[in-house]
Amino acid sequence: MAKLLEIHPQNPQNRLIKQVVDELNAGGVIVYPTDSGYALGTALGNKEGLGRIRGIRNLSKRHDFTLMMRDLSHIGEYAKLDNNAFRLLKKVLPGAYTFILQGTRDVPKRLLHPKKKTIGLRISTHSVVQAILGLLDVPLMSVSLILEGHEFYNIQDVREVLGNKVDMIIDDGYCIPEPTTVIDLSSGNIEIIRQGAGDISIEAFA
Repeated sequence: MAKLLEIHPQNPQNRLIKQVVDELNAGGVIVYPTDSGYALGTALGNKEGLGRIRGIRNLSKRHDFTLMMRDLSHIGEYAKLDNNAFRLLKKVLPGAYTFILQGTRDVPKRLLHPKKKTIGLRISTHSVVQAILGLLDVPLMSVSLILEGHEFYNIQDVREVLGNKVDMIIDDGYCIPEPTTVIDLSSGNIEIIRQGAGDISIEAFA
């Protein structure tokens, strides 16, 4: 059975965050809260963890994973972007956006789109996510917690379905799944792939 941690959503307890990071560094798969609902995550480079997440979500090898990062300071290690794209990301992140960018050589090939060689990138406003990534040396490989026939609004739902399939579950209470806005910048243009919680008004992208 997965270990359950109750972590304060605004003021995460350091000792509990360290337990999460220790689990990730040991190759664990976790369920964690974001500003757009619960997600599945494992540390970048954890091939076995990636396979487990694919199995839980029944994902094909063509499904895009997202790199959940703390900030933009190391983005150049994982994604290629020009000055205009960087200014846009700097303006709207952290926030409810997923950006599709060309991946670099430091991104495992199994994470990249097989033809486009792209990767999704997110920076969440959630305090728990920020605290985890503040201690973890690498980004999280992440996908939204979506399973056909199930709705994950609270931790009871998560434990009932995934209690024996993941290593750790972070309890953040009632966490409403609200999809991010997905924006593809990989071609050099701004292409809205999905409109979600992130603002796409002219003011936001001016």
